Amino acid sequence: MQPIIIVLIILVVLVFIALVKTIQVIPQASAAIVERFGRYTRTLNAGLNIVVPFIDSIRNRIDLREQVVPFPPQPVITQDNLVVNIDTVIYYQVTDARAATYEVASYIQAIEQLTVTTLRNIIGGMDLERTLTSREEINAALRGVLDEATGKWGIRVNRVELKAIEPPTSIQDSMEKQMRADRDKRASILQAEGVRQSEILRAEGEKQSSILRAEGDAKAAALRAEGEAQAIRTVFESIHAGDADQKLLAYQYLQMLPKLAEGDANKLWIVPSEIGDALKGLSGAMGNFGPMGAGSGFNPQDTGKDNGTTVNGSGNGTGNGNGHGNPGGKTGPDRREQPPID
Repeated sequence: MQPIIIVLIILVVLVFIALVKTIQVIPQASAAIVERFGRYTRTLNAGLNIVVPFIDSIRNRIDLREQVVPFPPQPVITQDNLVVNIDTVIYYQVTDARAATYEVASYIQAIEQLTVTTLRNIIGGMDLERTLTSREEINAALRGVLDEATGKWGIRVNRVELKAIEPPTSIQDSMEKQMRADRDKRASILQAEGVRQSEILRAEGEKQSSILRAEGDAKAAALRAEGEAQAIRTVFESIHAGDADQKLLAYQYLQMLPKLAEGDANKLWIVPSEIGDALKGLSGAMGNFGPMGAGSGFNPQDTGKDNGTTVNGSGNGTGNGNGHGNPGGKTGPDRREQPPID
């Protein structure tokens, strides 16, 4: 009984293994290559698949989703003989599992080497400045070459990106200095523009202020002049309305003389020539109102001295306002007339 049991167990195991090898479940977005006696038979798609056990075998399972592969930095020489390190990232997708399995031994390694050689060809025709500023151009050129070369491998390159472009350290220092100088230049220009605009606004403000101040001063001067003219007109009208004579005007003129000499800085002051006429008018007025009465001929400018006694001339004639009486009687000593003050 024991040998029969052993045989049954062996048969069950073989049936189980055969079932396992017969039923193949392929995940979504995957494919499997089936070989029969070492030769490609068919490609298994996603889902439940039946194969012949012990005859058909699964050669390779391939992921059909888009893959992202970063490549290490590669030294590349530019047109101006500068070595730069460039990191690249490739986005690819397997479209034909059979071609990806049989047309190339390792499509990842093939894509990497093709990327390096193509990148060196593209960068070799550019200088450093163009290399740093032409990422899109380099990506488009690299993608075109890779997509054409990998098409027969059953692979589609969807996108190529330059992750980093690192120039030499000395070039980086020079670029930083240049960038700093450019920023300082722009800052200086902006500061100068700000100062210029500020000066313009300040000048405009001062101009407007000067114009307004000048207009105010002009209006004030006009109003002041108008007020002074009105005051002079009022005084003139008051004088004419009061019918002031020459005597009153002469008296007022004499009252203003002391004010001409006021102040410590007045070393010299000039007496106008009209002062003589004013004094004559005033002497005439005082002669008319003197103690001798009308026609006494009293003149305060004419004095005589005889032994310390002042003798006023008198006569029968009437005074003419000049201090000379008509001789009509005995008179005192000869009188001397003082010349008028010019």
